[in-house]
Amino acid sequence: MVAPDGRITVLLGPNGAGKTTAIRIITGAMSPDAGSVRTLGLDPDTHGEQVRSACGVVSAKPALYDRLTGADNLRYAAELHAVPRGVIDARIRACAARFGIDHALDAQVGGYSTGMKTRLALARSVLHEPRLLLFDEPTSGLDPESAQAVLQLIREMTGDGHTVVMCTHHLVEAEGLADHIVVLDDGADLVAGEPSELVRRYWPDDSVEIEVDGDHAALADLTVVEGVRRIEPNGRGVRVVVTDPTVTPDVVDALVRAGYRVRRVVPHEPTLEELYFAVRRTARDLGEGLREEATR
Repeated sequence: MVAPDGRITVLLGPNGAGKTTAIRIITGAMSPDAGSVRTLGLDPDTHGEQVRSACGVVSAKPALYDRLTGADNLRYAAELHAVPRGVIDARIRACAARFGIDHALDAQVGGYSTGMKTRLALARSVLHEPRLLLFDEPTSGLDPESAQAVLQLIREMTGDGHTVVMCTHHLVEAEGLADHIVVLDDGADLVAGEPSELVRRYWPDDSVEIEVDGDHAALADLTVVEGVRRIEPNGRGVRVVVTDPTVTPDVVDALVRAGYRVRRVVPHEPTLEELYFAVRRTARDLGEGLREEATR
């Protein structure tokens, strides 16, 4: 698994897949059972302090001091990371303004909303100007508006030169954010790469969504059209997988001649959700095949 520099890598997988464990290993908080890891070129096991000083971490439930003010939480974190005393106050003001909590710096954190606490944790993670940011379910417990705001802030961080590794099981969130994805299961990566690259790997052929009125049972006849690989019923219509997108007009003509009323024709772009489940399905089928082979 490689996290490209200056980009957002999203770790996907079911509960227990190893997403949080991966972050702990990256920072040196845990050692891997096998294999090796290099974080910013360093071994976290032997250079843990250097690695952690170059990382900013936000967990699903950030450990904040509720009885302290937001400013005091940030000041304490800055001192732990050895931020020069002469720049701490300026750094706190800048980070608080960036993450939209400057108006609440003097309030006790115990009175913050969940969204405000997440913003405070994000501000804390960049106080010491780390190169690598590690976010474990940063939108957990947030309402949709707050979650969207947090994701936008994370996206903006890469513009400042940060490299981001983020865990999530929200596929819609990941789709709008990920430059690079890693699908994990049982501590191993099933697949890794840019979403568009992986989509082409799993769906080398083009497809179109065609919404029609009529009996879907007869739609299988479309496979006689040259260039049509297969037909998949899809809600009110069909998904036509083609080897050449230029045959789409021929498919529509065939439908009309067969008595169907064509309501809509749009290119089908596989979503990250479809990709995720295709990867999981392939891994499951492969695992079942290996188990069958072992029992022979």
